[in-house]
Amino acid sequence: MSATELASAFFLAVVVVLVVCRAVSRLLGTVGQPPVVGEMVAGVVLGPSVLGALLPGVESALFPPDLRPVLYVVGQIGLVAYMFHVGWEFRVDRLRGVARPAALVSAAGVLVPVALGALLIVTAGSWTGVLAPGTRLVVSALFVGVALAVTAFPMLARIIAEQGLTGTRFGSLALGAGAVDDAVAWILLAGVFSISGGSAGLVSVAVAGGSGLVVVLTAVARLRPHAVRLAERAGPESLLLALVGVLFLMAWYTDEIGLYAVFGAFSLGLVFPRSHELDRSVRSLEPVGRVFLPLFFTYSGLNTDFALLGSGRVLLFTAGCVAVAVVGKFGACWLAARVSGEPNRVALRVGALMNARGLMQLIALNLGLAAGIVTRAMFSALVVVAIVTTVMATPLLRLIDRHDRAEEDPPLRAVAAGTR
Repeated sequence: MSATELASAFFLAVVVVLVVCRAVSRLLGTVGQPPVVGEMVAGVVLGPSVLGALLPGVESALFPPDLRPVLYVVGQIGLVAYMFHVGWEFRVDRLRGVARPAALVSAAGVLVPVALGALLIVTAGSWTGVLAPGTRLVVSALFVGVALAVTAFPMLARIIAEQGLTGTRFGSLALGAGAVDDAVAWILLAGVFSISGGSAGLVSVAVAGGSGLVVVLTAVARLRPHAVRLAERAGPESLLLALVGVLFLMAWYTDEIGLYAVFGAFSLGLVFPRSHELDRSVRSLEPVGRVFLPLFFTYSGLNTDFALLGSGRVLLFTAGCVAVAVVGKFGACWLAARVSGEPNRVALRVGALMNARGLMQLIALNLGLAAGIVTRAMFSALVVVAIVTTVMATPLLRLIDRHDRAEEDPPLRAVAAGTR
């Protein structure tokens, strides 16, 4: 396609994506799902699993192969803008009282899913036929384990914000544990790619680059008073351009060191200085994330084909992945929170939130698919895991709320007991 044709196709595709995302989000909103879940499901609807199966000509016309890299890049812009805003709204001081339980929950949320996922591949991977030809078993096992260990940190943050849970103890605990979980998971993922390529370079770069990132962020935090004074002298346009430049530079850096752009964006948001002028610039950037983030979901949906799950063995593999994912994340994080001294009502909510994988697992799967580690069948099976575990989060939270209200109110408890 020429550049002119590509631009025309892009504009039409964006309109279709936004309309479908809005429609699916409203539909799922009637059953209590947050908009972010609707956007993820809409991405699958627009891919070969639904639109491609019903109207293959329409899907290929709307999303030609030349357009897909453009959707990915623009989706990255939306993802970076969105995660920067999540970091900017997050308050580090909320973690001071939950540092110890967050560390324990994070450790359990990484180690147990990695172990169970790797065990699943070692015992049943060859039998199911989902392994990539030429990929060593240890690489496939570790990749699936790491993919199941990922927490959908951007989605978790969005669910917490949309449900009004930002100031709660379990919300702060889940955000802290989720942020650490994903940082560790991406370092482990860099290790998997290093093993796949026969080099330890990726892990070394990730660790060294991560240390450099901490140094840079510390310097930025100390220079915040000077940044505020400069912002008072600059105009709104200059501030916005500077913000976008620094944000994209941070995204580029974390991409280059293997920790992915979203961590650079989120980290910059955490330490970004605050003033009336700077806050206004940050808020003016927020709509960019909300408008273009659905494009990334669509790109992932175009790589998902549920028809590949038609084999009985692949279906069993998918069911096994879902079971391992829920036990390894919800169960392990709940138990870790209880061991750290959290009450059961907090531990259950932490487990429900940490169990969601959505966006971050989709990112990992796309990287694995591009590297040739993941087959289309394994990709589709793990997308099912991402959807199921993310859709579970809100109903689980509401079920726990109802149970707590029944425990606190004796008449309501009697009604609940009679219903059971």
